[in-house]
Amino acid sequence: MVHTQFLKDSFSESVKRLFQDIDFDINFEIPKNPDHGDLSSNVAMLLAKKLKMNPRSVAQDIIKNLKYDENLIDNVEIAGAGFINVKFSVGFYRKILGELVALGETIGKSNIGNGIKVNVEYVSVNPTGLLHLGHGRNAVIGDTIANFFQWLGYDVTREYYFNNAGNQMNNLAKSIYARCRQQLGVPDYPFPEDGYHGEYIREIASELVALKGEYFKQEDNEILAECRKFGEEWCFAKIKKTLSRLKIRQDVYYNEDSLYEEGKIEKLLKDFDSLGVTYEKDGAIWLALSGLGLKDDRVIVKSTGEPTYRLPDIAYHRVKFERGFDLLIDIFGADHIATVPDVLAGLKALGYDESKVRVLIHQFVTLTENGEQVKMSKRTGKNYTLDDLLDEVGEDVVRFFLLMRGISTHLEFDLSLAREQSEKNPVFYLQYAHARISSIFQHPEIQRIVELDNVDYIVINQKEEIDLIKNLMRFPSTVATAGLKCEPQILADYLRELASSFHVFYHECRVVGMPQDVLQARLKLLRVTKNVLFNGLSILGVSSPERM
Repeated sequence: MVHTQFLKDSFSESVKRLFQDIDFDINFEIPKNPDHGDLSSNVAMLLAKKLKMNPRSVAQDIIKNLKYDENLIDNVEIAGAGFINVKFSVGFYRKILGELVALGETIGKSNIGNGIKVNVEYVSVNPTGLLHLGHGRNAVIGDTIANFFQWLGYDVTREYYFNNAGNQMNNLAKSIYARCRQQLGVPDYPFPEDGYHGEYIREIASELVALKGEYFKQEDNEILAECRKFGEEWCFAKIKKTLSRLKIRQDVYYNEDSLYEEGKIEKLLKDFDSLGVTYEKDGAIWLALSGLGLKDDRVIVKSTGEPTYRLPDIAYHRVKFERGFDLLIDIFGADHIATVPDVLAGLKALGYDESKVRVLIHQFVTLTENGEQVKMSKRTGKNYTLDDLLDEVGEDVVRFFLLMRGISTHLEFDLSLAREQSEKNPVFYLQYAHARISSIFQHPEIQRIVELDNVDYIVINQKEEIDLIKNLMRFPSTVATAGLKCEPQILADYLRELASSFHVFYHECRVVGMPQDVLQARLKLLRVTKNVLFNGLSILGVSSPERM
C-alpha cells in the first residue's frame, strides 16, 4: 500500500540500526482478525531465523528503536511467536482520505508497467461457428487482463489468432453446401461425416440460396470456395457482434495462413534443422523434445506433409517476439494444456526467453439452475450459445459471473442467481451501491450546495467511516495484485467487500441534512467510493448505472 510507505521506512531504519549488513525484507499484511491491528509484519521472525535469536526478543528490539509519528500510529505491539502488529490512529485515516480525494478519477491507475510492451491473445476461435460459454470465459478473462495491464501502465496489444484454412474450413464449406442442396429440393443430399450440425449452418445456407439460388445445384471447387468464404465472413461477423455486446475488442487479427504465405513455417523448419533439434522418422519430421528437457518427442510435420498445430504455434510466438513484445500472455482452455510445454521448449531452442510467455489455462463452464446442470435453453430449445446467455441475463452479469472464480477452477454459472434482481446477485449488489451514491449527489439539497476543495476531515471519526476508508485505501494495491497475478477474481472479491462496507456506512451515517462540516467531509468520502466502484467495475468490463 503506497500510503504506508512511511511505516516501511521506519521499520527499515530500526532494523538497520540494530543489525547492520543483514539482508531483510519488510512486508506487511492485513491481519484476518481486526483485533490484531491494521497491519502485521513477520520481519522479526525472518531476522531471528538468520541470527539464531528469539523472535520475540528481536521484535522487542525493533519496536524500541522504532521512530514514528504518534499522530498517525496508536500503538505497535508483539503478538504470537513474534509478529509485530500496528494499529493506525483515526488521524492516519483522515490523512489517507485526503490523499484518496486528491487522486480523483485516476484512483487505481499506476505506471508500474512503465510502457513495457505486452501482447494479450484471447478468444482465438476459428470462424467455423458461434461462440459458446467456454469461449465466453476465455474472452472475458483475456479482455479483463488486458484492462488490468493498461491500468498499470503497460503498452498493451489485444490479439486474436485464427485459422481460415485447413480441414475445419473445408468441413464448414462442405456443411454449408450440403444444406444448400437440401434446401434446393434434395432433402436426402448426404451431409459430410465431419460436418458442422448447428442450426447456424442452415441460416448460412438460407442466405446463400437467397443470393445465388440455382448456382448451388452444381458441385465443384469454385462453389465450395464460395461457401467457405461466405461462411467464414458470416461466422466472423457473428463472433465480432457477440464480443461487441461484451465490450470486447481486439487490436490485431492475426491469420495463421499468413505464416505459410510469408515463409515463416519454412524458415522455422530450416532453423530447427540447422540447430539439430529435428529428425525424420517414418516419413514425418519430429521435434526432439526429449533433448530439450521434455519426456517425449513430437511430430511437427506428418508423413502426408501436413504440419501439426505445434509448428504454426511455435512460428506464431516467434513472430510475436520479433514484433518487439516484452511479455506474451496467452489465454487458453484446458484442452490446450498438453501443447504448452512443447511450444515453450521450441521457443527456448530458438534462443528466446520462454519465461516471457505466460500461459493462462482456464477451466470449463457449466450452467446450473437450482443445483442441476442445464444444457438446453428454454427460450430456444437448443444448446446454449453465448448469445443465448447474454439475452437471458445481460452483458454485465455474464462478464462478472465469468470472472468471479479463479480461472484455474471449474466454473458453475448459476442461472437462478444470475436472474436475481436483488442483493443476492453480486452484480446487482455492486451496481446498487454505485447507484445509491449517485442518488445522494442527485438529491436537491446536495445539488444546491458547492462542494469545497479544502475540507477539514477532523469530523471523520465514526467506525463506519473509518472502515470504509480502510477498504478504499486497498484499491490501488488490489488492482496491482490482481493484475500482475492475472487473477481478476481478486478485484471482484474486493469490490464486494467494499460494497458491503459502503452499505453499512449508508445505513449508519447520514449525509443529507447533516451540518455543513460533516456533510462536506462525507461527500468527499462518497466521491472516492463512487470513483473506486466505477473504476473497479470498469476494469472488469461491468457498467456502473446512476439509477436502478
